[in-house]
Amino acid sequence: MHEQLWFTELLNRLIGGPVNGLLEALGIHAHDPHNPITDAVSMQILVAGLILIFFVVVRARLSVDAPGKMQHVMEMVHETIAGQAEEVIGHHYKRYVPWVMTIAFFILLANLIGLIPGFLSPTQFAPVPLGLALCTFVYYHFHGVREQGIVHYLKHFAGPVWWLSWLMFPIEIISHTARVMSLTIRLYANMFAGEMVTLAFFSLVPIAIPVIFLGLHTMVAFVQTMIFVILTMIYLAGAVAEEEH
Repeated sequence: MHEQLWFTELLNRLIGGPVNGLLEALGIHAHDPHNPITDAVSMQILVAGLILIFFVVVRARLSVDAPGKMQHVMEMVHETIAGQAEEVIGHHYKRYVPWVMTIAFFILLANLIGLIPGFLSPTQFAPVPLGLALCTFVYYHFHGVREQGIVHYLKHFAGPVWWLSWLMFPIEIISHTARVMSLTIRLYANMFAGEMVTLAFFSLVPIAIPVIFLGLHTMVAFVQTMIFVILTMIYLAGAVAEEEH
C-alpha cells in the first residue's frame, strides 16, 4: 500500500472517522475506511488553508497611508491579472477577476508545494486538474447564461446560419466538452511528468544536477498556471461576449 504523507496521516487521525461517516452517508465507500483522506485531498486542503491564511494576513495589514512590501507585491499581481483580464474579456472584466485570481493562486501554490520535501503537488493527481477544469467549465457557462439568458446563450451554439444549426450544435457541445479534457490533461501531464523526472534524478544523482530540474519544475509550475488562467479568460470572453451586441 502507498505510504501516506505525514500531513495526510495527521488529517486521517484527526477527522478520518467523521469523514468516512459522511462518505458512507452519501453512499460513497472509501478504499480504506480507516484512512479515507488521500494525499491529493490533503494537499488541496493544505493549499487552500495556506492561501486563506496568507490573504487574511495581507488583509489585516492593508494600509492606504503606509503600504508594506507585501501589499505592493499583491497590488502588482492584481493589476497584472486584471490588466490581462481586461484585454481578453473586455470592459466588463472586473466581475470575473476574483475567480481568476483565486484559481491562479490555487494552481500555482498546488504546483509549487511539491518542491518542498514531505509534500506532493496535488495537481499531479488527475482528479485535481479535472476538478479545476470542471469548475471552470461550470463557471463560464453559468456567466454566459447569466449575461445572455438561457435561450440566447444556447443560440450561440447553433451558429450564425440557421439551416446548419443541426450540425453546429453537436459540434459546439463536443468542442466545449473537450475543453475540460484539454485543461485537465495539459495541467496533469506536465505536473506529473515534472514530478517524476525530478524524483528520478534525485534518486540517481542526489547532488547538484537535480537542482536544474527543480528550476525546470518551478518554471513549468508558473507556465502551466499562466496557460490555465489565460484559457479560463478566453472561455469567459467567448461566453459573455455577445452581451455587447
